[in-house]
Amino acid sequence: MRLSNAFKTLLSALVALAAMYMGSSLAPAQNKSNPAAEAKSKACPNDDSGLQLPTGFCATVFADDIGHARHMVVAPSRVLYVNTWSGRYYGNDTPHAGGFLVALQDKSGTGRADVIERFGETVQSGGAGGTGIDMYKGSIYAEINDRIVRYLLPGGSIVPSGSADTIVSGLPLGGDHPMHPFIINAEGSMYVDVASATNSCQLKNRTLKSPGANPCTELETRGGIWRYDANKTNQTFSTAGRYATGIRNGEGFAIDSGGRVFVTQHGRDQLHANWPDFYKPDLEATLPAEELLLLKAKGDYGWPECYYDAFVEKLVLAPEYGGDGKTIGVCANKIAPAAVFPAHWAPNAMVRYDQKQFPARYREGVFIAFHGSWNRAPYPQGGYNVVFQALAGDRASGQCEVFADGFAGAVKSPAKAEHRPSGLAVGPDGSLYVSDDIRGRIYRIVYQGGSEGGAANITACPTATAPAGNPVEEAAKPPEGTHPDAGAAANNLPVPEGATREMVALGERIYRGQVGGAACTGCHGESGQARLWGRT
Repeated sequence: MRLSNAFKTLLSALVALAAMYMGSSLAPAQNKSNPAAEAKSKACPNDDSGLQLPTGFCATVFADDIGHARHMVVAPSRVLYVNTWSGRYYGNDTPHAGGFLVALQDKSGTGRADVIERFGETVQSGGAGGTGIDMYKGSIYAEINDRIVRYLLPGGSIVPSGSADTIVSGLPLGGDHPMHPFIINAEGSMYVDVASATNSCQLKNRTLKSPGANPCTELETRGGIWRYDANKTNQTFSTAGRYATGIRNGEGFAIDSGGRVFVTQHGRDQLHANWPDFYKPDLEATLPAEELLLLKAKGDYGWPECYYDAFVEKLVLAPEYGGDGKTIGVCANKIAPAAVFPAHWAPNAMVRYDQKQFPARYREGVFIAFHGSWNRAPYPQGGYNVVFQALAGDRASGQCEVFADGFAGAVKSPAKAEHRPSGLAVGPDGSLYVSDDIRGRIYRIVYQGGSEGGAANITACPTATAPAGNPVEEAAKPPEGTHPDAGAAANNLPVPEGATREMVALGERIYRGQVGGAACTGCHGESGQARLWGRT
């Protein structure tokens, strides 16, 4: 049956009217408001960070794409100084011109750096950047290659005009962990992390069932904290400077109001991968705990013989030294941690909150930046966040809290994370800065007030005994590679007659391009290249 034109017109009008009616009835469901999001938007109109924070806190992007940003310090003038890193760990991309050290200033008061100046070593001068940076007596102290140097800041300028003074040189660079984070206390004592060259001091690093070197000669020059005088120049690294031992990789430092020094520790990897007879697959993701240590002179914290098992709440003997996942042995005499965190989260930086902008509950505690795990695979990865740990004297006070999350984006993994927390600093106005070493982003977190006093919307950290979860991906490999000879090459080089171990170590660094600006590849090919820069 053919429809008349009038009927077609009437039918079209009815269809349009129905569509309008249905659309209006569905609109409230599709555009339902999110009270939490709207409240944050009103309280934080300029929040462009994508971070999840407790109620009352806001974050903005202070700077972006400044290089692979590691540790930071803020001057009394509110200028933020950042050390950046380069090398094979970052795919040998091209560093920014002008130096690995970056000064960032917000002169306009917008909450974003509008002045960015660079200084220090460059690729052309033989630099590869670094992690450690601090400020003491108005000068910037920074790690570069095998040295910690001091830059004097002239009046009226945010960057130095002269060359740097060397405070200490000859710091070990080879192996899995070549970085040297540090902190300087009020008296000028400079505590320097000299991390291990290997995972667990095996005869063949990261190799199935390879036993540990006994004794672990690596401990002569690695795996601990060294102390130097920030007031003195031209000090040389030696075994005499060791302050504490048995610390595998202590990247984060903080000093409390009583002058006590705390340091974080990256726990060892690959318990199941290298010792499957003793450890079930899920224990690869849940052992050992990451640690917060109270630093003590001549203290021994157990590496490589011991690791912390949060399930039994004790330091346990490592399988490389006769352990079976249960035996305590010599670990009964080592110093236990002040606090523990989930395995493999990788604590890369720590700072005590000593200002008044944040609510009182955040004072006398520490913020810790967790770079994020790889060794939890094939189980879900963890970390990639900033947590707050309250302290009561020399111990933790309660379970830690996830303070800032959302850095990684949709996927928490080293290969797919959009950003990874790496450094922390507190400004004189009380702002908390967080650096990201993937894309060189700096976040600025402020407190905008609120009746909750910062206690609302708190997320407790998973306990260190939380289950691994369900497998989600293929097994992972260490980002720094396996390098079976890492320990031997870094620490056991033969010492010819008439030479010293320090002289041999210096020759090794020169040969591998870690000192002097270039490796000996012209004559010796790949064997003269610098070792793969470390994991964290």
